[in-house]
Amino acid sequence: MKAIIQAENFASSLVGTLWTPIFVGIFVAIVVYALWPRNKSLFDAAARMPLRED
Repeated sequence: MKAIIQAENFASSLVGTLWTPIFVGIFVAIVVYALWPRNKSLFDAAARMPLRED
């Protein structure tokens, strides 16, 4: 039983150690992409899309 608890603790620490920086990196990449000046025209066009009359 003690081995199962130790395995769960190891898995929990592994997830916290590996996945947290990966998800933080993904979040930072998304924010940088959204705020990059070159993408402004693309996002402005997407924002006006619901107001267009086809």
